[in-house]
Amino acid sequence: MTRLTTGDRSVRGRVVVVTGAASGMGRATAHLFGDEGALVAVLDVAESGVAAVVDEIVGSGGTAAGYVVDVTDDDAVRSVVARIAGDLGPPDILVNNAGVSIPAPIDGDGFDEQWARTIAVNLTAHTSMIRACLPHLRRNGDGRIVNVASTEGIGGSAYISPYTASKHGVIGLSRSLAVELGPSGVTVNVVCPGPIHTGMTEGIPDEAKEKFARRNVPMRRYGQPEEVAHATLSLALPAMSYCTGAVVVVDGGFTTKNN
Repeated sequence: MTRLTTGDRSVRGRVVVVTGAASGMGRATAHLFGDEGALVAVLDVAESGVAAVVDEIVGSGGTAAGYVVDVTDDDAVRSVVARIAGDLGPPDILVNNAGVSIPAPIDGDGFDEQWARTIAVNLTAHTSMIRACLPHLRRNGDGRIVNVASTEGIGGSAYISPYTASKHGVIGLSRSLAVELGPSGVTVNVVCPGPIHTGMTEGIPDEAKEKFARRNVPMRRYGQPEEVAHATLSLALPAMSYCTGAVVVVDGGFTTKNN
């Protein structure tokens, strides 16, 4: 039977680069793209985590290669993207997921270092990865960039101002690049996770998480990393060719609720 639609909803055979892929949302994203037939480049600073995720994807019948890299090292970023292009093929999709969250009271000791580290990982590294991948993403006029921000990027919380500022920056960067890269066919979109079960939140007692969710999240629970990964995958589909500059919130209604 002839299809009535023309959009391609498959990433099979496309090369995806996922940063911060050794755990949490990055790991779930790498797994999902692997399950959908993409060729997955797993990037992280944690060597054992990278190896484990690659083994998981390959063990389930997918294709993946691992790369240990500090995304704040611009030279290392350019080198690893060249290696990916040689090993798996030129990247078609870039998922900037790597991030850190460091408590940083504005009047606390070490604030300057906490600020610099957070901005370097959460924002500047995004630009390094984009610049390194861009020639590949442009080649067919259908490249996809998905930057992972946070609901902190559209709001704010006390004592984590470097993190909040970096996530606002990710949204601003993405919107500007959506305009700049639009003529080339490369889309740039943002996913903003809310309360999610990840390494960043594992230190919060379960009772405190449950209490917070009951009071603040309409769905009354924290989200799972895979639920965020599905939003990321959707924005990376070939069929999403007219969606750019979008900010997709995955938070169980947290930011919609009048808290």
